[in-house]
Amino acid sequence: MWGSLPHISLLLYKMYIIQKIKGVFLNERLILFVIVLNALMLFLQESGVQNSTVNAIELSCTIIFFAEMIVKMQVYGFKKYWAYGWNRLDGTLVILSIPSLIAMVLPQLTLDLSFLLVLRILRVFRFFRLVHAFPGFTKLMKSFGVAMKHSYAVFVGLFVMIITFSMIGCALFKDVAPDYFSTPLDAIYTTFRIFTGEGWNEIPDTVASEVGNIWAHAVRLYFSLLLIIGCIIGMSLLNSVFVDAMVADNDDDIREKLNSIESTLDEIKKQLKNK
Repeated sequence: MWGSLPHISLLLYKMYIIQKIKGVFLNERLILFVIVLNALMLFLQESGVQNSTVNAIELSCTIIFFAEMIVKMQVYGFKKYWAYGWNRLDGTLVILSIPSLIAMVLPQLTLDLSFLLVLRILRVFRFFRLVHAFPGFTKLMKSFGVAMKHSYAVFVGLFVMIITFSMIGCALFKDVAPDYFSTPLDAIYTTFRIFTGEGWNEIPDTVASEVGNIWAHAVRLYFSLLLIIGCIIGMSLLNSVFVDAMVADNDDDIREKLNSIESTLDEIKKQLKNK
């Protein structure tokens, strides 16, 4: 029995070390620091700074992210880990970085992994991990999702209007203004610009100068109506619906607090009457 004590102590010590290591990778402040450090290294690499120190730090950050994913899947469980949206983003980015990680660690591999360097651009999405570390961001994203659900009909309506007026513009002006309406895609982009208020005077003037004095006024009237319908009315309606839906949750919270205050006041009034 006494002879087994050293083995038990060693086992307990190993378990203690394992728990400490897990605690390191579950420390959100430490992971946040690694994210900031990784963002700095990516900035330096994309700025043309390529040296062994920068590459080693960036590689170390990737390894830490990979270890964090493994630890969290072990602690929370595979399904629970991937059920959380931010974990899906983090885990996907880590998995996509594995091929380039292998290429950096084992450059002598005969397998050509150069095409996977395109995945380097996806590393910038790690910056989003900085955002969800700030308080209130989850609630903001929830409000954004609610706003999208309430305003999707307006989005669809604006999209249909853009497509419709683009086809009209392409049919009418593709020969006189090929820079703006030569193809349906060009016409869609031009119509979208007018809907957002950009180029609202430049585009009509260019088209009007090509059609002659007789039709110039009609062209300007057409684009003026397009500006009123799409930009002034359509975009204003979209903004109002979207913003109203975004603040709806805050209004609900205020109503709940007011109801709670009213209930408390009613209780106080009843107690005073009883006295």
